[in-house]
Amino acid sequence: MRPLDALQQSLHKRVLVEMKGGRSYRGVLDAYDQHLNLVLSSAEEVVQDVVTPRSGLTLVRGDSIVYISP
Repeated sequence: MRPLDALQQSLHKRVLVEMKGGRSYRGVLDAYDQHLNLVLSSAEEVVQDVVTPRSGLTLVRGDSIVYISP
Protein backbone atom coordinates (compact mmCIF):
# COMPACT_ATOMS: atom_id res chain seq x y z
CA MET A 1 0.00 0.00 0.00
CA ARG A 2 1.30 3.45 -0.90
CA PRO A 3 1.17 6.31 1.65
CA LEU A 4 -1.43 8.23 -0.37
CA ASP A 5 -3.61 5.08 -0.48
CA ALA A 6 -3.56 5.03 3.34
CA LEU A 7 -4.60 8.69 3.39
CA GLN A 8 -7.41 7.97 0.94
CA GLN A 9 -8.76 5.33 3.34
CA SER A 10 -8.59 7.86 6.20
CA LEU A 11 -10.66 10.54 4.42
CA HIS A 12 -13.58 11.79 6.54
CA LYS A 13 -12.22 9.93 9.60
CA ARG A 14 -10.40 11.20 12.68
CA VAL A 15 -6.61 11.25 12.41
CA LEU A 16 -3.68 12.28 14.60
CA VAL A 17 -1.03 14.41 12.90
CA GLU A 18 2.33 14.71 14.67
CA MET A 19 4.30 17.80 13.68
CA LYS A 20 7.94 18.86 13.94
CA GLY A 21 8.56 20.71 17.21
CA GLY A 22 6.30 18.54 19.38
CA ARG A 23 2.96 19.98 18.25
CA SER A 24 0.15 17.70 17.06
CA TYR A 25 -3.38 17.98 15.70
CA ARG A 26 -6.38 15.67 16.03
CA GLY A 27 -9.27 16.12 13.66
CA VAL A 28 -11.30 14.83 10.72
CA LEU A 29 -9.30 14.57 7.49
CA ASP A 30 -11.32 16.44 4.86
CA ALA A 31 -8.74 16.74 2.06
CA TYR A 32 -5.07 16.31 1.14
CA ASP A 33 -2.80 16.83 -1.85
CA GLN A 34 0.31 15.18 -3.32
CA HIS A 35 2.54 17.28 -1.01
CA LEU A 36 0.70 15.87 2.04
CA ASN A 37 -0.83 19.25 2.87
CA LEU A 38 -3.92 18.39 4.93
CA VAL A 39 -7.26 20.04 5.64
CA LEU A 40 -8.75 19.07 9.02
CA SER A 41 -12.16 19.91 10.45
CA SER A 42 -13.20 19.65 14.12
CA ALA A 43 -9.50 19.90 14.93
CA GLU A 44 -7.75 20.20 18.26
CA GLU A 45 -4.18 21.41 18.66
CA VAL A 46 -2.14 19.56 21.27
CA VAL A 47 1.04 21.13 22.66
CA GLN A 48 2.67 19.54 25.72
CA ASP A 49 -0.62 17.87 26.78
CA VAL A 50 -2.56 21.16 26.52
CA VAL A 51 -5.53 20.69 24.15
CA THR A 52 -6.87 23.76 22.30
CA PRO A 53 -9.97 23.39 20.09
CA ARG A 54 -9.67 25.06 16.67
CA SER A 55 -12.67 26.61 14.95
CA GLY A 56 -13.33 26.24 11.23
CA LEU A 57 -10.90 24.38 9.00
CA THR A 58 -7.24 23.82 9.84
CA LEU A 59 -4.61 23.64 7.09
CA VAL A 60 -1.50 21.61 7.95
CA ARG A 61 1.59 21.98 5.74
CA GLY A 62 2.96 18.67 4.54
CA ASP A 63 6.62 19.60 4.99
CA SER A 64 6.08 20.01 8.76
CA ILE A 65 4.46 16.58 9.31
CA VAL A 66 6.39 13.81 11.06
CA TYR A 67 3.62 11.20 10.79
CA ILE A 68 -0.13 10.75 10.32
CA SER A 69 -1.98 8.09 12.31
CA PRO A 70 -5.58 6.94 11.66
